Amino acid sequence: MKTSHICVQAHFESPLGGITLAASQAGLAGLWFDAQAHHPGPIDAPVDPHQIHIARAAEELGWYWRGELSQFTVALDARGTAFQCAVWQALRDIEPGQLSSYGAIARQLGNPSAVRAVGGAVGRNPVSVIVPCHRVVGHDGSLTGYAGGLERKRALLALEGRQPTRSSNPDVTWSGRLTPLPLGPQTSSSSQSTPRGRDA
Repeated sequence: MKTSHICVQAHFESPLGGITLAASQAGLAGLWFDAQAHHPGPIDAPVDPHQIHIARAAEELGWYWRGELSQFTVALDARGTAFQCAVWQALRDIEPGQLSSYGAIARQLGNPSAVRAVGGAVGRNPVSVIVPCHRVVGHDGSLTGYAGGLERKRALLALEGRQPTRSSNPDVTWSGRLTPLPLGPQTSSSSQSTPRGRDA
């Protein structure tokens, strides 16, 4: 993944482990769990958890993990090929508590034979959780690969009210804000902005 458009980043602790948020001037460009597949590695951008898109994403993620938000409103600037972007948009159409499959997304995009290509694009989704690739399962409803790890996928589905098969769900109870962690020479406190657009 190209990261040249990223102008700022921050590292936070979440209920499912450390996450890196990265943003451009236009929106949130990345959300990666530590050591997840397709992580871009070190990003050449300053650390600022108060940047508007990063602060907004961190605030909304805090609400999400407390069960107080289902639809994210933070602006996104996820960049990929035209096909990847179409798949990522299809992921955003999957409502919380609902599931889809690679085949269903391929059919939605008008190319039923593109199941493998859809799988590749889903795996390279640069904005985990907010672009909900965790809501995609196998055609038989079984859990399939997840770049952030299957335990995180199980936890996210359980949080959203789906009890996946063959799982021992980790506890994702969350009562506080995301806490910024050091990522380079700077360390700052989390955003204290006023909640907007939170689901009832």
